[in-house]
Amino acid sequence: MRRIVTDADIREGLAALTAACPHLARAHAETGVLPPLRKRPKGFEGLARVIVGQQLSIASADAIWGRLSAAVQPFALAPLLAMPDAALKTAGLSRVKIETLRRLAAAVDSGALDISALGRAKDEAIHARLTSIKGIGPWTADIYIMFSLARADAWSPGDLALQYAVKDALRLKVRPGPAEMIAHAEPWRPWRAVAARLLWSYYSHRRKTGSPNLGLPLST
Repeated sequence: MRRIVTDADIREGLAALTAACPHLARAHAETGVLPPLRKRPKGFEGLARVIVGQQLSIASADAIWGRLSAAVQPFALAPLLAMPDAALKTAGLSRVKIETLRRLAAAVDSGALDISALGRAKDEAIHARLTSIKGIGPWTADIYIMFSLARADAWSPGDLALQYAVKDALRLKVRPGPAEMIAHAEPWRPWRAVAARLLWSYYSHRRKTGSPNLGLPLST
């Protein structure tokens, strides 16, 4: 299974995508940058960080994660489970995210979720295992697969910023939903995770340059 580990992997995927897809070639020409690697740790810490970032801008998620990781030392199951809700709220976590993190920690601690085994599982199995925990949805599973497990063909069809970027890059009349996003990305295999990075960069670029229909915050 191909993984994205270095910028060289990004360059290889980008070269393949822009040679095969004129839409992505145009998006890359407009941004003029190498999409970022955005590596994240695996395991409990990595998944917790994705949960913290649900429905937040990158800047907000990074700020909250910084406060949370400073408060929970070391960032592991026992310290998190021992941390009072009030302290977690002070770090910036909502009640829902606190409950989700505690469910995740309890599942890992009890052995109900073997988080280390996810790296060897197929994407579908990872989705099933993670989304069985209340508060963890498909977006969280997708982002964990993409950035923590670093899989080159990961895709996040439910990400709103990515949907808007695909709408503009492919010059669609309406924003595609998850099913359409899967179909649109099929020609980008086996580099869909590089396509996602490129499209997020494209989305950010068009926001900064005042292009229409891209008013959402970055979601990953």
